[in-house]
Amino acid sequence: MNVWYVSYGSNLSYERFLCYIKGEKPECSDKKERGCRNQNLPLSIETINIDHPLYFSKEKSKWGKGGVAFIGHQPCLNSSTLGRMYLITKEQFSDVVAQENDIEQITINFDGVIRNGNANINDGWYGRIMYLGLKDGFPMFTFTSNFPYEKASYNPPSSNYLRTIAKGLREMGLEEEEIVNYFLDKSGINMFFSKDQLFQYIFLR
Repeated sequence: MNVWYVSYGSNLSYERFLCYIKGEKPECSDKKERGCRNQNLPLSIETINIDHPLYFSKEKSKWGKGGVAFIGHQPCLNSSTLGRMYLITKEQFSDVVAQENDIEQITINFDGVIRNGNANINDGWYGRIMYLGLKDGFPMFTFTSNFPYEKASYNPPSSNYLRTIAKGLREMGLEEEEIVNYFLDKSGINMFFSKDQLFQYIFLR
């Protein structure tokens, strides 16, 4: 059975996401990904608005010093997170989750996630699987931190990481100013950058 993997961070960039499928090293990252057992390309790609708040947390990752993207556990009426979703197999989704959490392999009870709405599957950074509903008859899943959004310590992302997300947003049709405006109200960015500073950080640095 196929599922939609709903991305909202660096995997908005198709090129970056394919590194998880093919086992390649993303541009600006210091780590080569392991790849999926099944390396077939996604069957379909769609855009989506996620009504969960986007924020940036943690202090250092394979992208360098700075936070990475997560979404809150609960929907929020005032939140709109742009997402890009890929129709892939359950096995591929599990392999992507395993790579995101830096573990060899993981087993996901997809029916249980659908039934409960979410499941904490391990203690990794992206150890919480969330069910976001159906699209064209296929279930939509994403993953985020087990830690509640409201208690997170916000930290600005590295320019390389934010630039990779921006690349995905441009693929989705956004212009540079729209991208800057999108990021400006996100926790982990809004308290650290002015609009001009953020533009420089993403596009001119």
